[in-house]
Amino acid sequence: MSSIQAIVVDPHVAGRLAIREVERPTPNPSEALVRVHAISLNVGDIYRIPTAEAGWRPGWDLAGVVEQAAADGSGPVVGTRVVGLFVAPHAGTGAQLVAIRTNYLAEIPAEVSFARAAAIPTAGLTALYALEKGGFLLNRNVLVTGASGGVGHLACQLARQAGAYVVGAVRRPERAASVKALGVHHVVVGEDLSVAQQFGPYDLIIDVLGGNALATALSTLLVPGGLCVSLGIMDGLEVTLNLGEIFMRTGGVNLCALILPAEMERRAGAEGLASLARMVAEDRLHPLIGVEAPWTEIAEIVQQFQDRRITGKAILHIS
Repeated sequence: MSSIQAIVVDPHVAGRLAIREVERPTPNPSEALVRVHAISLNVGDIYRIPTAEAGWRPGWDLAGVVEQAAADGSGPVVGTRVVGLFVAPHAGTGAQLVAIRTNYLAEIPAEVSFARAAAIPTAGLTALYALEKGGFLLNRNVLVTGASGGVGHLACQLARQAGAYVVGAVRRPERAASVKALGVHHVVVGEDLSVAQQFGPYDLIIDVLGGNALATALSTLLVPGGLCVSLGIMDGLEVTLNLGEIFMRTGGVNLCALILPAEMERRAGAEGLASLARMVAEDRLHPLIGVEAPWTEIAEIVQQFQDRRITGKAILHIS
């Protein structure tokens, strides 16, 4: 069988990542074979790399061109520019060719570059699905933590377009301007999320931090019956709650943990991806790209990501 090149974990090299030859993928009937042009990195990739077994391949997001259409007739035809999401656990998008289920693929409008398209899937669908949990958002107060990151940046924009009163929270002062430019009503800055209380309480909180930020959101920032959608654990796995404060709120509060791979098992992502790509083409949605680099620099880019030196998405171009 012919081979292709892919990013794989190699415990014997610096950074544990290398480009190696692997078997060319053989698509199932419901899968298209996509020639990958660009991918983006996600937190899930970054956290797994240090402990992943040899041969594991990172990458959830891709943008490229259909090289072989799905045998069952579903999905885009040969030559279509596509954006997609790969959720299987053992083979990632960081490869020259990827076999991907057609219900995870959407066509890219001509106005959208491969780099911008590759920034959409995981961050965009996570933000979209999280906001959907909040229901009708017109004139409702929405707080987004980690607002300068890939998910938070898009969540702020989508919430604003839905007519919400949006507050973005960032930790570093130098990141406030980029969030304010999104058209949010207020930006709060600091390690302690309680600073957001001045513009609350909130009907919906989108939290990517976990830890102390999640505890603060649930205990003091929500309206009675309000919802917090938890997306991440950047502040830590453990959360200590003041149940007295929560119980004193008439109607209580609600917590929902959104895990994208599980969400994708319940719905096809193609429709959401197509909607997000159209919004980018129409200049209504702007993915935040912090760095673009050739895939040969994967180890260096991952290190920058781990050191939190990249704001927004890291895009790698596949050759």
